[in-house]
Amino acid sequence: MIHPTAIIDPGARLADNVHIGAYSIVGAEVEIGSDTEIGSHVVINGPTRIGRENKIFQFASVGEAPQDKKYAGESTRLEIGDRNVIREYVTFNRGTAEGIGVTVIGNDNLFMAYSHVAHDCVVGDFTVFANAASLSGHVSIGDHTILGGFTSVHQFTNIGEMAFCGLGSVITQDIPPFTTVAGNRARVIGINKEGLKRKGFSNDLIRALHKSFRELLKSRSSKSESYEELQPLCDQYPEVKQFVEFVKASKRGIAR
Repeated sequence: MIHPTAIIDPGARLADNVHIGAYSIVGAEVEIGSDTEIGSHVVINGPTRIGRENKIFQFASVGEAPQDKKYAGESTRLEIGDRNVIREYVTFNRGTAEGIGVTVIGNDNLFMAYSHVAHDCVVGDFTVFANAASLSGHVSIGDHTILGGFTSVHQFTNIGEMAFCGLGSVITQDIPPFTTVAGNRARVIGINKEGLKRKGFSNDLIRALHKSFRELLKSRSSKSESYEELQPLCDQYPEVKQFVEFVKASKRGIAR
């Protein structure tokens, strides 16, 4: 299951049924879970932990040092969950000592060719990064979020759950959950209605989220008035409360 041309450091820990292709390199302090497949010409450096049933295609670079001038060789790490698909030329960097010290990738994600996750990012579950979608450092991505091809996300930006980011979006401010964004610079253009329908959201819930979007991001009411107006919907729908709390907590401001 390990090609004879692959180079495996003695300090690496490989579980059962790990496949490693030709000319791949696995460094020290790398842990790989069972049934994970590593293609040819892949480089994995540690400290990095990779879970079960991941598939990493050829020429990916996983767990390399962060691209940060302040990084001085501190021991930071990368953690990858289970069942992720990591396509050609994808790059994941470890965290930094000045950040949270770790870059985290969840479960069941698809990273298409040339996508990039920088240091100290946290990516949830079931996300899709289309070709060349890139995160700067310290970015968080919620579950079920889709980044269109060539999407670029500024450092310290948060993107909420089930957001849809259109092709070529340049995101410099926070994106609330359940919304659609597009443009350079990207702006929230509405609720991700089609995506929410596919996830089984009821029409009543989608209308409630749309009302929240209009009230918080489009009306001329004060924030306190908008929060008071939306309180009954927050009490009725946890998703509306999640939307409102995200907007309240935003430090970079909402892209609108």
